[in-house]
Amino acid sequence: GIKWMSSLEAKIEDAKDKKPTAEKLERLRREKINRFRNQHRINVQGTDLPDPIATFDQLQKEYKVHPKIMENIQAAGFYVPTPIQMQAIPVMLHGRELLASAPTGSGKTLAFCIPLLTHLKQPRNKGFRALIISPTRELASQTHRELVKLAEGTGFRIHMIHKAAEAAKKFGPKSSKKF
Repeated sequence: GIKWMSSLEAKIEDAKDKKPTAEKLERLRREKINRFRNQHRINVQGTDLPDPIATFDQLQKEYKVHPKIMENIQAAGFYVPTPIQMQAIPVMLHGRELLASAPTGSGKTLAFCIPLLTHLKQPRNKGFRALIISPTRELASQTHRELVKLAEGTGFRIHMIHKAAEAAKKFGPKSSKKF
């Protein structure tokens, strides 16, 4: 049927509809994030996922990433995160498990090294505190190189061990038992 009302009633009715509810604001926020993910071809699965970042500056503001690490990111020439970094870094900074797939050269190494150093917070003299296992020496070397650049000036000691005999010489004969 037809609903009859005065112009004053119509204005009041319109004002009610325009007031954003918490659900409507949350829905709009989710739509905006989904558009951002689609635009950058980021596909995610899971529940309660953190929002992707659009800039590296958000890392310092939202996640309190060490200022020296932020300086090193910029010094290395990284200004805008790649799609894998946009989503993987927040997921890992929230302490979530992650299985990520991206092409070679897409920034995966930096995507997991930033959260790793952030979780360690500061250097401690307690032996190895993080371990990265790589399938090849080339990848291990690349990861080592990136971590050294990223951790420069923070006090973290980054080592690459590819032979047990060399590790025993470098860290002492009991190193294999110690670590």
